[in-house]
Amino acid sequence: MSQLFEVHPHNPQPRLLKQAAQILQAGGVAAVPTDSSYALVCRLDDKNAVEQLRRIRQVDDKHHLTLLCKDLSELASYARVDNRQYRLLKLGTPGPYTFILEATKEVPRRVSHPSRRTIGLRVPDHQVLQALLAQLGEPLLATTLIAPGETLPMNDAVQIRQRFQKLLQAVVDAGACAMAPTTVIDLSGEKPVLVRQGRGELARLGL
Repeated sequence: MSQLFEVHPHNPQPRLLKQAAQILQAGGVAAVPTDSSYALVCRLDDKNAVEQLRRIRQVDDKHHLTLLCKDLSELASYARVDNRQYRLLKLGTPGPYTFILEATKEVPRRVSHPSRRTIGLRVPDHQVLQALLAQLGEPLLATTLIAPGETLPMNDAVQIRQRFQKLLQAVVDAGACAMAPTTVIDLSGEKPVLVRQGRGELARLGL
């Protein structure tokens, strides 16, 4: 049975987030709110948890997973970033943008793209998720919580818990999310490439 943590969306209770962080540190997979939609998350270094996350979403190793970082300095530990890329990242963080970048050796090969050695990274603009990342002290590996056979993300924490209670160890309930995907920008090549237009406006990045 997954544990439900009902937290205030703007002033989350540290005690509850600490308990959720402890579940993640122990190898759990959790559903958490973000500034785009609910997401499945686990620790980057936990092989079993990563495999469980992929099983829940029913995706293979070619599906790009995203690393949720608390700030730009943390992001730079997991991706190779030059000055041009850094300027774009600074404009888009925190916010609803996912940037595809070349992964550093800090990222295990099993979670980067198998042929390109890239990883999606973002700094979410969501108080509850930021507080959870601060409690955890490390980034979280994530994928949008879309139930198998569905096309839209799930947006009700109680329904998420009911559907996945035997597969998830924790659900953090901070109310409904925006229900719109992030804008995905591939920065791994010579020029920025728009992979998906979502919540994030290209004008904010000067593109």
